Amino acid sequence: MLLPLAAALVPAGRAAVLGPTYSEHARAAMLAGHTVLETSDIARLADADLAVVVNPNNPDGRLIPAETLCSLAGALASRGGALVVDEAFMEVGPADASLAGRVGEGLIVLRSFGKFFGLAGLRLGFAIAVPEQTARLRAQLGPWPVAGPAIAIGSLALADTAWIETTRRVVTAAAQRLDGLLIGAGLEIAGGTTLYRLVRTSRSAFVFEHLGRAGIVVRRFMHAPTWLRFGLPGPEWAWERLTVALGEL
Repeated sequence: MLLPLAAALVPAGRAAVLGPTYSEHARAAMLAGHTVLETSDIARLADADLAVVVNPNNPDGRLIPAETLCSLAGALASRGGALVVDEAFMEVGPADASLAGRVGEGLIVLRSFGKFFGLAGLRLGFAIAVPEQTARLRAQLGPWPVAGPAIAIGSLALADTAWIETTRRVVTAAAQRLDGLLIGAGLEIAGGTTLYRLVRTSRSAFVFEHLGRAGIVVRRFMHAPTWLRFGLPGPEWAWERLTVALGEL
């Protein structure tokens, strides 16, 4: 719900999304009345009225330095525009990469509980912005945008710093283990974060089908047919299933 509302904080004009990334961001900008360009050239975002960056990015893990994004937000704000930074995966990003504590005019930061916290079914996220922008978002959302239990669960999750630090260490180790399996199977690591890995292989169609027959679902990409994205296995039996399937490639 927040995506089109955040996009609507800027009068309808030109939107630029730094891609490849989620298709939903371009759709949200169009719903807000913008004409949308998806580009891999960050310099082109400076010419837009609304710019959108997923940081770290899904699926390749691309990370834009905070100073670069702050400079871009300032340039957009100087002519009435804004930068929306989606930090859905920032919990596993570098400590100094988040813009959550650096919001100013022209910068809106989005956060989510669906990735790192594993609470996708909660459908809970939030925006961080200057008071004028948050007041406009609050007015559009109305008095009951989120259920009370969801707010309570989200508040507890954010406050559990011990769990957060432990989980960061756990997923870092798991990502390293996954790398070993993928490289051992002849797959090239092309990017990702410690929550997922992106690989590149000319046999992507075969690998996708082979893993699917073994009960393992990975992500394919129409715009990049050599890419596959692997999530982290959960219990040990899932690791064993993946190890066997990759060993049969």
